Amino acid sequence: MVTVEELLKEPAIVAYLHRMIGDEGMDLVRRFPEGKEYSDEELAELTEINLNSVRNTLYTLYEHRLARYRRIKNNETGWLTYLWQLQLSNIYDAVAKDMDVILTKLKKRHFYEEQNDFYICKECGCVSTFYDAMDSQFACPACEKQMSHFDNDPLVDALARRIARMKETLGYA
Repeated sequence: MVTVEELLKEPAIVAYLHRMIGDEGMDLVRRFPEGKEYSDEELAELTEINLNSVRNTLYTLYEHRLARYRRIKNNETGWLTYLWQLQLSNIYDAVAKDMDVILTKLKKRHFYEEQNDFYICKECGCVSTFYDAMDSQFACPACEKQMSHFDNDPLVDALARRIARMKETLGYA
C-alpha cells in the first residue's frame, strides 16, 4: 500500500489534490497523523489548522472517497462524533473518474466544434454559429459590424489530440 508521503512525491497527485482542497487542505493532508481515527476538533488542534478548514477539507475528500469516517453517539448527550481517516489509496480511482467526466465534456465540445461553422466580429471578438450569424445578416449582435468566417480547425485538431491522449492515459485507446 502506498503511503501519503509517497503519494505526495508525485507532482500530478499533488496538483490534483491542491486543485480540490487548496493550500490549507494540503497542509491537513501533509500533517494528518497516521495510525488511528481522529475527530475534526482533534485534527484542528493537532495540525493547528482552522476547524472550518479541517471540516471543509474532510468533507471534500470524503466526496471523492479519499477519506472515511466512523460515527459514534454519546448516549448521555446524544451528540454525534465523527472519527476520520484518510483513504488516499483510492486516489487513482478518483483521478480516473474525474478524467472520465472531463473526457465526456471534451467529446461534446469536439462534436459541437466539428459540426458547426463559425463567424467572428473582428471588431469586438464576438463569435456566432453560421445560423445565428445568418439570422442577423452577418452583422455582429454586439456592435453591428460585419462578421467574417472563423476557422476553428486548429481548435478541432487540438481537441482531437487531447481526447486521444486522455483515452490513452485511461487505457481506452
